[in-house]
Amino acid sequence: MLLTLSHILIYNLVGKGFLDLSFFSFSIMALAILFAGISKGGFGSGAAFVAAPILTTIVGPEPAIGLMLPLLMLMDITGLYFYWGRWEKKAALILILGGIPGVIFGALFFSIANPYFLKGIIGFIAISYVFNQLAFKNLSIPFSKKLNSNFFGYILATISGFTSCISHAGGPPAAIYLLSKNISKTEFQATTILIFWVINIFKLFPFIYFGFVNTYTLTFSLWLIPMAFLGTWIGVKLHFIISEKFFYALINCLLFLTGAKLIYDAFVGLFAF
Repeated sequence: MLLTLSHILIYNLVGKGFLDLSFFSFSIMALAILFAGISKGGFGSGAAFVAAPILTTIVGPEPAIGLMLPLLMLMDITGLYFYWGRWEKKAALILILGGIPGVIFGALFFSIANPYFLKGIIGFIAISYVFNQLAFKNLSIPFSKKLNSNFFGYILATISGFTSCISHAGGPPAAIYLLSKNISKTEFQATTILIFWVINIFKLFPFIYFGFVNTYTLTFSLWLIPMAFLGTWIGVKLHFIISEKFFYALINCLLFLTGAKLIYDAFVGLFAF
């Protein structure tokens, strides 16, 4: 039944000239959303942006980020139900207040800004932070302490809002700031969900204005809702099962991988130009 309905959906979208998909491609998209939900629900959203490049290879960049946004907002709402009130208030406020101008900046320069150079910078910072954690964790004044200041918090928040707006890749800079705080894994997760819930709401307006979110993308997002909910639920369950030590090791691993992916995207994008 699901197979038949999925083919009907794809047929209707193709008939409108929106997408040319096989059922296999639709399945890959569903798995990408499932993975994004797991990351959003349990592991700080650091790897959730990986779904966007996967979707981009299938439907193109604008439909990809357009159909993802409503699903990310549903993941945020689901996560808030499980983590309500557990966030670190000061860090959340800094990341939200700094993130909103970043979204506005991303919206203003959507058509002319080159995101690849910025992606490369964020990827480099993310990987540098991981190496700092490994190499300087026993020093009294490591690099991470400098990132603990409000000043760097606002800078990273603005970058997070900007990269989130243009490519749903706001997780790494936010994670860099939160990892510099001495907070528990649940505070880390709850804070991440809260800030991106607010940022994604602000992103919705420019996405509608530029036509990235439209009737067709919303129809497709509707069919992927079960994977978004399932992924978030799995992520929440895994969050409370694994140890805090393993959690932060995993976060640093995801931060390294996402940083490497951002550098790769930057290299490919700049080389293409």
